[in-house]
Amino acid sequence: MAGSIVDFSKISRVLVIHLRQYGDVLLTSPMFSALKKHAPHIETDALVYEHTAEMLTFHPAIAEVHRIRKGRELSFTTRLGAELRLLQKLRARRYDILISVGRHPSAVWLNWFLRPRYHVAPQKGGPFDYLWSGNFTHVFKYAPNGRRHQVEFNLDALRQFGVFPSEEDRRLVLVPGEQAEDSVRNRMAAVGLSPRGFVIVHSPSNWAFKCLPAERTAHLIEQLVKDGEHVVLTAAAAESDLALVRAIRDTCGVDTVDFSGQLSMKELAALIGQAKLVITVDSAPSHIAAAMQTPVVAIFGPSNEYVWGPWRVQHRVVGSNTHPCRPCNSAGCGDSRLSDCLLTLPVESIRAAARELLAERAGCRRA
Repeated sequence: MAGSIVDFSKISRVLVIHLRQYGDVLLTSPMFSALKKHAPHIETDALVYEHTAEMLTFHPAIAEVHRIRKGRELSFTTRLGAELRLLQKLRARRYDILISVGRHPSAVWLNWFLRPRYHVAPQKGGPFDYLWSGNFTHVFKYAPNGRRHQVEFNLDALRQFGVFPSEEDRRLVLVPGEQAEDSVRNRMAAVGLSPRGFVIVHSPSNWAFKCLPAERTAHLIEQLVKDGEHVVLTAAAAESDLALVRAIRDTCGVDTVDFSGQLSMKELAALIGQAKLVITVDSAPSHIAAAMQTPVVAIFGPSNEYVWGPWRVQHRVVGSNTHPCRPCNSAGCGDSRLSDCLLTLPVESIRAAARELLAERAGCRRA
C-alpha cells in the first residue's frame, strides 16, 4: 500500500500531529488549507502541545485543535488521567488518516491506538529505519540537499496521498481573533503607537546560540531610532528572554516601547500585523510575520535559512559572509552555545536590510 493514492470520497476525518514548538506548528497551517481545498467534506483536526495551540486556533480549515500538556508540571496520576481522556476523545473521532509531521514517538502509539486506515510519517533514516517506517502505510523523505523549506516538507506528507497543494494553499494562516486585536489596539493607543508606524525588534530565542549579543542589538536599536523609527521590543515571558531584553535596555541609549512578556501569542500576531517591519532572530516571530504578511528581517546564525527562513513574505535574511561553515545546524561553535557567526555579525548589515525593506514597502504603498 506504501505510496498509494487515497480516495478521499471515502475519508471523513483526518488528524495532523505535530508536537513541537510555536514556529514549527504554524508551518503546518498550509496543510489544513490544502486538505480542505482538496476534499471540502472532510474534518481535519490537529494535535499539538497545549502551549502552541494558539498557532492554529481559529484556522478556518481546522475542525478541532486537541491539546496535550508538555513537561512535568503535573503529577503522574493527573497527567495520566488527562492523557487517557484525550485518547478516548481522539478514538471517538474515528480518524481515517493520521498524519505525523515529525518523528515523535507518539506517531507510533497513536497509530496503534487509533487504528486509522492510512497513516504517514517522515522517514527516520539509518540502518533501523524499517523499525519506524514499518508502522505506516506511507512515508516521506527529507530533501538530501538541505534546501527544501519546512513548509514544502510538511506538504510532502499530503503528496503521498495524491494531494498537490495550489500556490494559494501554501500560504501560512494565523488568525489572531477579535479579542487579541482589540487588546493590541488598546495597548497601542495607551503608548501612542499608530498602525504601520513602528518597527518590532524581537531579540530572544528558545536557543541562546541563535541570539545576537545584547550590546549589538542595543546598537541596532539606536541606529533605527536615528533613522527616525519607533521601536517596540517583544519577548516571551520566560526569564531568559526577559533577562536578554533587560540587558539590551540597560545598554541602549534611546527610549523604546517594551511589550516583553506582556502578550499572548495571538496578541503578538495582532501586534505584528500592525507593524511596518519585524526584525528578529530565527524564532517564531519570523513565521508569525510571514503569516501576517508583515515584512521581516531574519537574522540567521548556525540554523538553515533555506529550511526555516521567512515564507512567502517580503524579507531579507542577514547572516555572516565570513563564516563558510554556516549553516552548520550546531548548537553554537563546537556545541558551545555561542555562535561566532552571530557574535561578530555587523549591525550595519541588519540596518541596511531594514532600510531596504522599509523603502520597498513605502514604494509599494505610494504605487
